[in-house]
Amino acid sequence: MQGENTFCACPPPARARGAIPDDVTSRRLRLTSLSSAGRKRRWTAHVGGGALGGHMASSAGLALCGHALVVRGGSRLLATSTSSSDGDSLFIYDCSAAEKKSQENKGEDGQPVDQGSDTVLASTFSKSGSYFVLTDDSKRLILFRTNPWQCLSVRTVVRRCTALTFTASEEKILVADKSGDVYSFSVLEPHGGGRLELGHLSMLLDVAVSPDDRFVLTADRDEKIRVSWAAAPHSIESFCLGHTEFVSRIFVVPNHPELLLSSSGDCTLRLWEYRSGRELHCCPLTSLQEPTEPWSDKRFAVSRITYWSQEDCVALSCDGLPVVYIFQLDAAQRQLVPRQLLTFQHRVWDAAFEEGHGLWVLQDCREDPLVLYRPVGGQWQSAPESAELRRVCAHVRVNWAMLEGCAGVDSGFSSLYKATCDNMTTYLKKKEERLQQQLEKKRRQAPPPGPNGPTKKMRAGELAQGCSS
Repeated sequence: MQGENTFCACPPPARARGAIPDDVTSRRLRLTSLSSAGRKRRWTAHVGGGALGGHMASSAGLALCGHALVVRGGSRLLATSTSSSDGDSLFIYDCSAAEKKSQENKGEDGQPVDQGSDTVLASTFSKSGSYFVLTDDSKRLILFRTNPWQCLSVRTVVRRCTALTFTASEEKILVADKSGDVYSFSVLEPHGGGRLELGHLSMLLDVAVSPDDRFVLTADRDEKIRVSWAAAPHSIESFCLGHTEFVSRIFVVPNHPELLLSSSGDCTLRLWEYRSGRELHCCPLTSLQEPTEPWSDKRFAVSRITYWSQEDCVALSCDGLPVVYIFQLDAAQRQLVPRQLLTFQHRVWDAAFEEGHGLWVLQDCREDPLVLYRPVGGQWQSAPESAELRRVCAHVRVNWAMLEGCAGVDSGFSSLYKATCDNMTTYLKKKEERLQQQLEKKRRQAPPPGPNGPTKKMRAGELAQGCSS
């Protein structure tokens, strides 16, 4: 709630008997199981050190809060308004012009700061829209005030970030990084350093907070969603387990604060009651698409979950696909109802709802970079071109250069899939080779038959025995 402390001081409840062990115990159990299995085992492992594992690639992004609209691409962001009453306002920021620490300076972990690119990796608005924050490949966290737009601070983070969010009170920013840690940075003290809040033993892909700031939810590469107490992050309330691939996005439903939406590389959208860790509903996305589509057999992950409180509507944009999935959240029945699959001629970069206005879609098309959809008679349809839409699209077209480098670039999810390694076949083949080698060795060591072999020795022995008799 507005004005409350960021982290609730309520004492965490005692952990229930039989609760899921923490990350360290889980990892130890998993390693013990693998080592005891020996070599004769089929096993799975994460492979690749692609975009998220190294210099994280980033496609274009879209963010909306109130009438404020932000489009980002490369190292730049463009902020404008969807309301005609705000005039033709435009704010452009380029991270390449931001303060950057020299190579000899050290980060908060005492290691030299790696000078990366200036590509924006993640960005978001605060709940009220008063603040906007982004992080880039040069390990910078840049905070803005939005009314009017002004850069408040440029701070350094320890590792490259994969996701960030504001607490509901807007007093802190939570930053998740590729090494599995979550740091908090003060908004009220815009130049203050970061504080380590919690950590996983796996790369984090998303972070969220409950509307009352009591819980921090984190999603990682090892299929886990963890619910931690904000006041005592070492105390884990629950795990939401069920995904079979990395969890790409999580979203706490604002007007149903007990519910959580999650997406994964397993091509499912799931609904949870996150405090208990109970899965309420699972929607396989592949069952909703036409098999004739050229991308129907492609493995994909959801890159954005956006929600419209007014209609309890959920929209999903997927990494690299020209589609947007529309669902209806039936909170009473605890289920998700598929409503529509919007298809486009061009790749969809991002999508976001504007409350009371409709669904904005950012696509890889210079002529029509932004498309607005509205519900008409129960179906989502492209809205007629308006003065506001023309004005916003004109700003994006003029600055299209910042988006050109995003064509053909995905969010790096392709490198996060597990690879199944079957070493049983190799083991059996090597075993057969060893047996053949042993048989061959025995044949070589045995005396050959013939005049000098065992037959001649046997005859000599028989003659000697006859003479003695």
